[in-house]
Amino acid sequence: MHGLGGFKEQPHIETFAESFFELDYTVIRFDTTNTFGESEGNYENATVTNYLEDLEDVIEWAKSQPFYQEPFCLCGHSLGGISTTLYSEKHPEQVKALAPISTVVSGKLHHEEIPPNKLDKYEETGWKIAESKSKPGVIKKLNWHNFSPDLQKYDILTEAHKLTMPVLLIVGNLDIGTPFKHQEILYNHLSGLKEIHVIQGAAHTFRENEHLKEIKVIMLKWISSF
Repeated sequence: MHGLGGFKEQPHIETFAESFFELDYTVIRFDTTNTFGESEGNYENATVTNYLEDLEDVIEWAKSQPFYQEPFCLCGHSLGGISTTLYSEKHPEQVKALAPISTVVSGKLHHEEIPPNKLDKYEETGWKIAESKSKPGVIKKLNWHNFSPDLQKYDILTEAHKLTMPVLLIVGNLDIGTPFKHQEILYNHLSGLKEIHVIQGAAHTFRENEHLKEIKVIMLKWISSF
């Protein structure tokens, strides 16, 4: 599951999927609504709730397909990470293993990493505006007064004790949005089999081939362990 403003063909999403596929898993990638993929909606309306509901819809659809099996694995990046984790906390019996990569941990922690001057601007204007790095030339304009209050409702630490399945955490050491210190807090809340890996030289979104190769090695070894 991709992150905010992401899409299913991003190299890191394809790398996650290939890792499972090469070990004989049936894999589903999908574009959420309110992003820049094939699904409908507008990016400005994106929220964690919207991403989580889309994940729930895809799982419900999968249940009607001949390939469906339980328990299944979930893997997501950033906003996809918090969505897959929230689902796993709600339905732990359905989830065999969980890989929330560079995940958002909570609304509170997320906001703490935003420089005060930027946060003030978002609050004042009502918009968070940035150019997409995955789709150069595309301007990402997020309705902050919609996204922010929704995000503040979520904190995966609250019910992290329910995550007794194997959990894999990966983060870049240059990630400033969902930094290692956030992942470490989550790691310390987990009671089951758990791993945490730091990709040197990588930011929030993994784009370099060397980073993607390193992630694939980590994931193949992890998936083979359960």
